[in-house]
Amino acid sequence: MDLWTGTQRRWGALVSDPVAAHLAADYDGIVARLCAFIRLPSVGADPAYAEGMKAARGFLLERLKTLGFAGVREIASGGQPAIYGEWLGAPGRPTFLVYGHYDVQPPDPLDRWTSPPFEPALRDGRVYGRGASDDKGPSMIAIEALGAFLAVEGGLPVNVKFLLEGEEETGSASLGAILRDHRELLRADAVISADGGRWRADLSCINVGSRGNAGFQFTVTSAVKDLHSGRYGGAVPNALHVIAALVASLHEPSGRIAVAGFYDGVDLPDAEEREALASIPFDDERFHAELETIPVGEPGFTTLERLWYRPTLEVNGLWGGYTGAGGKTVIPSEAHAKLTFRLVPGQDPQTVARSVREHLTRHCPAGLRIAFTDERGGSAAYLVPADHPLLLAAEDALAATTGTRPIRVRIGASLPLTDIVRRELGTDTVMFSFAISDEDYHAPNEFFRLSSLNEGCVAWVSLLRRLGSHAPESYAAYRPSPA
Repeated sequence: MDLWTGTQRRWGALVSDPVAAHLAADYDGIVARLCAFIRLPSVGADPAYAEGMKAARGFLLERLKTLGFAGVREIASGGQPAIYGEWLGAPGRPTFLVYGHYDVQPPDPLDRWTSPPFEPALRDGRVYGRGASDDKGPSMIAIEALGAFLAVEGGLPVNVKFLLEGEEETGSASLGAILRDHRELLRADAVISADGGRWRADLSCINVGSRGNAGFQFTVTSAVKDLHSGRYGGAVPNALHVIAALVASLHEPSGRIAVAGFYDGVDLPDAEEREALASIPFDDERFHAELETIPVGEPGFTTLERLWYRPTLEVNGLWGGYTGAGGKTVIPSEAHAKLTFRLVPGQDPQTVARSVREHLTRHCPAGLRIAFTDERGGSAAYLVPADHPLLLAAEDALAATTGTRPIRVRIGASLPLTDIVRRELGTDTVMFSFAISDEDYHAPNEFFRLSSLNEGCVAWVSLLRRLGSHAPESYAAYRPSPA
């Protein structure tokens, strides 16, 4: 309790805006509601968590209604429903689609958690629990900050439409259909995403780009059944040996991707971009030392260039044969692998996936069978226009909140929303999230810093104040013409 009080006191010292002051006074309540949200096991990938998903939707529906948003309801197009709510009482002001997601990653492996994944624990100025950082904490900041305007002033400086998705962690499979089926409902001048994450806790920064994503699973079959390694060893192919060779063929020894056509459309970072990257404080040696690993990657590029400007091809899983206790003298007849590709501007997800399939098919030995499954349509890389008025306002809000002008950075991860919403609505997205990349949000012991809760609420208030001075016409160059 002393930690909470101290945090509230430090935050309160920064607060002069009446809406921010209202949030500061409700700090304990916000933390309690965040913990209640984390407690709901909303794992979208696993049908066993269907009740947790339903409970999370119920939580959001009730909260948006309680805060005073209108039209609150579920909207869906074949997959997990999204939550919608709106406040459209600012005529002559821009309209923003505020995005977040309520689904979370599976909690496995459970034995690596210090405290149960769906029993939020407050320790050392952090709240631990699955989804705390990705994306329940950041989404709650947006919801509570916007709701505070309604509580204090009876309205918002701009028009707002909430879209809280339930499939982000599984690739946003039906998000495109939701946007198409509800195009008029969701039309906006720009998107503010509470998802996306900040790079570092020690550096004021804003994400202006993300890599795209695609992938699939493939299976190699070498015989009609598993075979005795004594009776058949040395005379028949081993599916695991074959798939290991296929996986190894995807990269040159230097680390460069060996798939023909993979780099088509990819531009090298120019001198200005490389100079800007070099000016960012980054300790390459510390980066690898903290992970207890060594540097690898495409030759001729720095670590940051590899993470933000270059595409990757990764093996996410490789299995087959016997993996139980003890030994089993078997020659596996099937082996499997999962691949993903992180993509950069200039690459089309379907084209890249096709080039990798063709490479694997070409290198698979004659007489063996290769099959591709679980193919994901993927999303393209995204860069927000450098002069976008929402981006400039977000930078000003962060500077006012932190006292430091944020550095523009990219993220090596993917945010499917950015590509999908641009493709379906022609609308740009600015990531305004207060998660930080070290918060273990796809691993055990995920956490969210309570200081980010404070900072995020103040920054959202500052951003909304600035956006309230914008005219819709200032977004005309960045939105689609009327259909």
